[in-house]
Amino acid sequence: MSLFQIDSGKEWRGGQRQSYFLAKELIREGYDLLFVVQPESPLHEKSSQAHLPVFPLNISHEFDVFSVLRLAFLMRGKNCQLVHFHDAHSVAVGSAAASLAKVPLRINSRRVDFPLNKNFFSRFKYGENNLDVTLAVSEGVKDVLIRGGMDPQRVEVIPDGIDFTPFEEVSSSHYLHREFSFSQNDYLVGIVAHLADHKGHKYLIKATEILKEKVPRVKVIVVGEGPLKMKLDRQVKETRLEDMVFFLGFREDIPQILASLDLFVLSSYLEGMGSTLLDAMASRLPIVATRVGGIPEVVTHEQTGLLVPPRDPQALASAILRLYQDRSLASRLGKKGYEVVHQKFSAQAMARKIIDLYKRKALQKDIFLSRRNG
Repeated sequence: MSLFQIDSGKEWRGGQRQSYFLAKELIREGYDLLFVVQPESPLHEKSSQAHLPVFPLNISHEFDVFSVLRLAFLMRGKNCQLVHFHDAHSVAVGSAAASLAKVPLRINSRRVDFPLNKNFFSRFKYGENNLDVTLAVSEGVKDVLIRGGMDPQRVEVIPDGIDFTPFEEVSSSHYLHREFSFSQNDYLVGIVAHLADHKGHKYLIKATEILKEKVPRVKVIVVGEGPLKMKLDRQVKETRLEDMVFFLGFREDIPQILASLDLFVLSSYLEGMGSTLLDAMASRLPIVATRVGGIPEVVTHEQTGLLVPPRDPQALASAILRLYQDRSLASRLGKKGYEVVHQKFSAQAMARKIIDLYKRKALQKDIFLSRRNG
């Protein structure tokens, strides 16, 4: 009997990192796992390097019939007893395949707090006849799902987690200073997020414009790729902030980048949880973030960071300015965040909770999830 994990993400973002952590832990625990991923994606590459049992499958869209049939055939051959979907395309294609293969236990992870669509396909995809349980990464996401019509009894909250090792191995805090020739007096504010509208980068750029006259030594480091790259770049040029805002694109060296920062910002107006906040906390950074979605469940106002209203550049600028001026407060917030993330948000704790849920749901359906080591 086998467990399938399906993640159709083509990029390396928070969701892919979580499915990767979970797959590694399942293998370490001795479960017979098959990890279905997009071919030649970062997730495929990293999973292969970690010697995880991957099956590359090109899932091009939610109505990819060829992928459904191929996946159903694979599930039958592997005697799949449990399948876990990690994104929207995985749910659509994977659940159709699971129905054909008669997989008894189906679990979905939901990491965004976008409202569920009201159309028939969405209601079917996330309905109780298609999924046994949906895992929300925060209470905020759970509330959105319930308001969208999901049965509260079929939604459970399990927060994301991270591996702390890469952040503990960083030895220098001058990484970006060397790359961009920043002065030691420059104050580096960073955001790591997909360049999409709901991440609120345009409000951070507007906040930078407000800060320009007050603290010109602030440098805003934007890490990530996405559809708004050209639009955001144009906004920076139109507001003459080229000497303050720096776009780094997609980067693999996140721990080193974070170690160079003085402050981390997340400016989203929609956010399921914000797993990059965990990275920032593991890097002992003070945080300025918006009070939306699951963010307040990660960042506690005045304890591990400062929370501001979404879509409010003035409030964002004021919070950044406050921590720029009060370095002792910034240090205290960073230290407390480091303690909290280690107490509550480890990758091992996340995986352990999900494995315990697998066992509990399998028991309810009289399914035995065997392990190689017994």
